[in-house]
Amino acid sequence: MCRSGRYLCFIILVFSSIVLSSCSSPKLEPIHEGGTILAFGDSLTSGVGTSKINSYPSVLEELTDLKVVNSGISGETSDVGLKRFETEIERVVPDLIILIEGGNDILQNRSHEQIKQNIESMIQIALEREIPVVLIGIPEKNLFSSSASFYQELADEHQLVFDGEVIGDLQRSLTLKSDHVHFNKKGYRKMAESIYELLRESGAL
Repeated sequence: MCRSGRYLCFIILVFSSIVLSSCSSPKLEPIHEGGTILAFGDSLTSGVGTSKINSYPSVLEELTDLKVVNSGISGETSDVGLKRFETEIERVVPDLIILIEGGNDILQNRSHEQIKQNIESMIQIALEREIPVVLIGIPEKNLFSSSASFYQELADEHQLVFDGEVIGDLQRSLTLKSDHVHFNKKGYRKMAESIYELLRESGAL
């Protein structure tokens, strides 16, 4: 085969890979007008470091014009979150769940396998009720980490819309933080904007 022919084959292969990759990205059904999002998690959801009105769920509600219920409890570990997860679903009856759990487990050096099992149980509870889950990963305990690897594993196994970078990226910017873990008003707004873009790109908005 001539050099130009090999080059053409290479271009076709790259293009095909891109197309297949984009086609395999998980998509969400649009949330209907008046729909509800359940923001479930710990202090990063409740908004420690700023006022409740500046937490990411409040800003996301403003951006989406949907009801976003803040179900974040500061200091919560994934095993405790699992115990209240089903009750919160029944209370809120959401159209979609944004799940950000496991940060306190990681800070306490708990088993990643156990964290993964707890979060997977939450995912299964939601999916059994046909409620889509958007998973946000929490970084390892080092400055340059994105999210712990089990978050990507869970997203792949359950075909979830997933972001494994936003928390780590924001935590590396001192101007967006209120302490070594939590964000300030500006940081939570950026977090909400990133999640808004994720929902928009995945088809939920």
